[in-house]
Amino acid sequence: MSDSVRNIDSPQEITAAARALRSHALDRPISASQVIEVLERWGNSLTGPAFDAIPGVAFLKLWLRRGTLEPIVARELGLGAMSGDWWEDRSARLRSFPVGVVGHWPAANVEIQPLLSLSCALLGGNACLVRIPTGLVAQSGHILDRLRSIDVDGTLLGRIFAATFDHDRMDLQRAMASAVDGAMIWGGAEAVTQIRSLPFPHWARIAIFGPRLSVAAMDARTWATGEHRASWCQRLARDVWQFDQQACSSPQVLFLERSANGGVAEFVEGLAEAFRTENRVHPRLEIEPALSSAICLSRASWLLADEARRGVFSPGPDWTILVGTGSQIPVPTQGRTLCVLVVDSLLEPIQTFDGMVQTLGLAISDDAREAELARAAGRHGVDRIVKLGRMHVFGSPWDGMDLIRPMVRLVRHIPSGD
Repeated sequence: MSDSVRNIDSPQEITAAARALRSHALDRPISASQVIEVLERWGNSLTGPAFDAIPGVAFLKLWLRRGTLEPIVARELGLGAMSGDWWEDRSARLRSFPVGVVGHWPAANVEIQPLLSLSCALLGGNACLVRIPTGLVAQSGHILDRLRSIDVDGTLLGRIFAATFDHDRMDLQRAMASAVDGAMIWGGAEAVTQIRSLPFPHWARIAIFGPRLSVAAMDARTWATGEHRASWCQRLARDVWQFDQQACSSPQVLFLERSANGGVAEFVEGLAEAFRTENRVHPRLEIEPALSSAICLSRASWLLADEARRGVFSPGPDWTILVGTGSQIPVPTQGRTLCVLVVDSLLEPIQTFDGMVQTLGLAISDDAREAELARAAGRHGVDRIVKLGRMHVFGSPWDGMDLIRPMVRLVRHIPSGD
């Protein structure tokens, strides 16, 4: 196991770690600019085949850039936050302060999520107590080891304690919750419910990023004309491949607006070619038997349910495209399995959304039409509406909420001399 991730076996270890983190953060205030300076160097250091093999590292490197983080800090915390100064607000002054120790419970299905989560809290000046899921210890430890090599002064390392323990160790879960001043919780419904029930202090700030799914949509003019079709198919394939479709931002279905001028079969073949290309560039190195079985079952169930349905897929479980009609989102299979559903109008599926859709990836030829669809999607619970090919680009707000702001206190000072 990496030296950067500790294997924890007693509640006392967690309590002691939180106490040390809190003391360190109080004794050594840090500005967002100082945090970003180290984060950017950390991101730049994540090069080489070992890092390239970790899903999502390319996006992590983009997220850790100063050009990405500075605008987010300024928008969420105000212009003075970069330097740690007060800024004027009419007759008062405002300044952000950390909440203290932030606990992080990342989901186990996104390799870079522990690092993304802790970076948000660090930008607010906090210390981080992070539970690394068992299956992510190797990848997270490798990335944190690189931080250890570049943060020689301990600017950020002194604020991070990464621990791993079995999720069934409720004594350790309770100890961690009791020891923090804030929490960022990611994952499925069962995991989120379990963690929310832990004994957090009454003052603790809680940010929940629960289970969601995402979809894509293309209007008739975009997909039916061949001019840019290949480019859009390539963008969609890349969104499908990232995180093996396990992230909340992964497209599980493509809604295709019916066209009188183009054949769906021709479009699907173009999409299949984009999938073949992506599979050659980023082949799956291994697959869990359960996922392989689920993909095979999904193919068979889809084709047997309706003779009008069809499918295009690789000989093995590498990728799958299932084609049909309808506005309801099928139960996701994941594992690079995309349903393509033809609808008369893209408003039809959007009006069925019930808050479970996080990201809507669009390829729309008309700006006014896209604005109409975006308004409808927003009313029906969608939090992110982006261009196809950018469904996984991490930014703020996320799931409809700020990423840094929930873990800071915005202090208002009205000078006594006024």
